[in-house]
Amino acid sequence: MKRIILFLATNLAVMLVLTLVLNVLGVGRAVSGAGINVGALAVFSLVVGFTGSIISLLMSKPMAKWSTGARVIDNPANSTELWLVNTVRQLAERAQIGMPEVAVYDGEPNAFATGAFKNSALVAVSTGLLQGMTREEVEAVLGHEIAHVANGDMITLTLIQGVVNTFVVFMARVVGFFVDKVLLRGDSDRGPGIGYMVTVFVCEIVFGILASIIVAWFSRQREFRADAGSASLLGNSVPMQHALARLAGLHPGELPQSMAASGISGGNSGWGALFATHPPMEQRIAALQGLRPQ
Repeated sequence: MKRIILFLATNLAVMLVLTLVLNVLGVGRAVSGAGINVGALAVFSLVVGFTGSIISLLMSKPMAKWSTGARVIDNPANSTELWLVNTVRQLAERAQIGMPEVAVYDGEPNAFATGAFKNSALVAVSTGLLQGMTREEVEAVLGHEIAHVANGDMITLTLIQGVVNTFVVFMARVVGFFVDKVLLRGDSDRGPGIGYMVTVFVCEIVFGILASIIVAWFSRQREFRADAGSASLLGNSVPMQHALARLAGLHPGELPQSMAASGISGGNSGWGALFATHPPMEQRIAALQGLRPQ
């Protein structure tokens, strides 16, 4: 739950800061005593909604390396690193994408893929994953990450986040104007009042939570697709089933909150499941069992 609250707070903070900056620059004056300038509000909402998501995507590789301490393998130092690089290269060729950077970082079992472009991505695995799984299982995990890259999941998730952020910003101001001018009967000559500002703040929190549920749902669907993508790249769904079963029995390595959706595993129970970026392992394994043999 702590990670969920941090995620929501970070997303809201980005929108609030951008809103403040644009208002200072005079760009955000789309709501006045005369009413709502829909065109100006739409532009304002798009800028606020997409700026943070796009910047995060463009900075995803260096931020991932910095936050996890991942070391890119330029020259393999041992047989394990050589096998890792060669396996990623083979999977990338099958997926018809450019060779990603391959990295290793210290930590409990986990792996992730990130990057703004298909042909210059980053695939990283933890030392715990390499030590706690068989090579066949690690290969399946690598196939899962390569499938994320080939599917363009990082870009698509960014666009989804940008779209929902845009709706949050837009609708919060529409509701704020309605409350201020209709329910509270604010002074139309003096522009939006305190009722508008308070309502916008509250609506951004409420709508932001609902938007996060939508983004999390999409993230769970892409995990199913990446699992299936690994099965397709390996020609068999069994290795991925074994990998997921193995991960279910291991203590997962936590990634920085900004990268939680990029890991191979994750999830929450109860109400937290609505915000989970990954489906439960048993559901993922069942989905793989339902695939037709390659």
